Amino acid sequence: MQLTGEMLIGGSAVFGKAGAVQAIDPTRNAAIEPNFGLASDAEVQRACELAERAFDAYRDTTLEQRARFLETIADNIMNIGEALIERAHIETGLPKARLEGERGRTVGQMRLFAKVVRDGHWLDATLDSALPERTPPRPDLRLRKIAIGPVVVFGASNFPLAFSVGGGDTASALAAGCPVVVKAHSAHLGTSELVGRAIQKAVADCGLPEGVFSMIFGDGRQVGQSLVSHPAIKAVGFTGSRQGGVALMRTSAQRKEPIPVYAEMSSINPVFLLPGAVANDTAKLAQAFVDSLTLGAGQFCTNPGLVLGVDGPQFQQFIEAAAGALQAKAAQTMLTPGIHKAYTSGVSRLSGIAGVRQLAAGQGGEAVKSGCAAQAALYVCDSQTYLSTPELEDEIFGPCSLVITCRDVDDMKRFAEYIEGQLTATVHATSADHAAAAKLLPTLERKVGRILFNGFPTGVEVCHAMVHGGPFPSTSDSRTTSVGATAIDRFLRPVCYQNFPADLLPAALADANPLKLARLVDGTLVPPA
Repeated sequence: MQLTGEMLIGGSAVFGKAGAVQAIDPTRNAAIEPNFGLASDAEVQRACELAERAFDAYRDTTLEQRARFLETIADNIMNIGEALIERAHIETGLPKARLEGERGRTVGQMRLFAKVVRDGHWLDATLDSALPERTPPRPDLRLRKIAIGPVVVFGASNFPLAFSVGGGDTASALAAGCPVVVKAHSAHLGTSELVGRAIQKAVADCGLPEGVFSMIFGDGRQVGQSLVSHPAIKAVGFTGSRQGGVALMRTSAQRKEPIPVYAEMSSINPVFLLPGAVANDTAKLAQAFVDSLTLGAGQFCTNPGLVLGVDGPQFQQFIEAAAGALQAKAAQTMLTPGIHKAYTSGVSRLSGIAGVRQLAAGQGGEAVKSGCAAQAALYVCDSQTYLSTPELEDEIFGPCSLVITCRDVDDMKRFAEYIEGQLTATVHATSADHAAAAKLLPTLERKVGRILFNGFPTGVEVCHAMVHGGPFPSTSDSRTTSVGATAIDRFLRPVCYQNFPADLLPAALADANPLKLARLVDGTLVPPA
């Protein structure tokens, strides 16, 4: 497929009128063809207006029509073939094998949500029968969930496929029945165009209104504010920095009609190593930690940025083993020059904080000097230094982690009480540590969205039980997830139908249950007949 640098506004391909930019090859720090046109205010308005026009018709599609649409998107993405992997590799520097896996995750998400749509459980169909003889009488009441309205999705920098134009936010919003306007990320413009065209084609293939999907390029701050401010937009999905997410939340709050902003932002994902686990297999544990830390040049929102243990000979052995493992890690290309600059600045800042000492650095060489390659880094301080130094709470996005030496398990618990909200927390423990782990868990449940036991957090499974969310600042709304089947709930709202005539009831609430749903009837879950 030939790249044109055009935005996709409804069924049209449009070269933006507000200037042009090129993508960057981070391995060479050099611009690559073609030019991509940036959206003008009028083009932003057009995309939002088309989404608004498409909303009622799209949300009225049958469950089968919508599921088939999601499957068609998945098929169309796969049909792009090697051209998608090659372009994403050039634009991000990520290995082709990683990108092939990410493509599988992306189409797998679409197919999961197709299954979710067909199942219909997300409708939460609920019926309470009329009780005319009761004093006072109870009316006939029925509830279902409907799509919230057009959604703006901001593509992420670190996942050019799975958290971008065709990623989880887009998939879950489309599954809910919401038209989507995507603001593509500047880190992978060509990749975004390829995936956007696959979705645009699926809209046409399935005979849906053109406004169901649009994709625009543009300045993140200016275009982002315009999108979130538009009255047609009813929700926002965002994955990015704390600063960016808070700015969108502020814009939403200032609207005449505030809307939910589902922002995934900042997380340092602490790992708590209890004494028995440290003593069990120190070298293996250290290697697994370093492998997780440096995976994908540390550019995961679940990267283990803190690791804590009780100070003593065994934990010192872990620290030495981790330092040795990290020194063997080669430098890796980061996604953009801006991310690379922020990483090197963050590491430099960490080196200058009193009480913090560098333990080890990964391999450097010419790759670090000439391009966007990052040298892994490991630092150490004690818990008191951390608790008295607020700047240590700032996330460093990349392959850098801070080891915290604690006095005892109670000190670890105090640390857990202190930290901000996180996407994940990990506990490593043997059976002998379970009593200590039990003391930590209530605090961790209040602080994080996913608690891992004897693992590392960089893998995020796409399934029904996954939670990829957490209290602020990891996300803007701790009640939701951006990964997994329940991500659809972000883009739904309940509607109650009171004393409705049978011929006006939606199919999900009809007495005959034509959709064959499991429904809550008078407080009892009733399976389909």
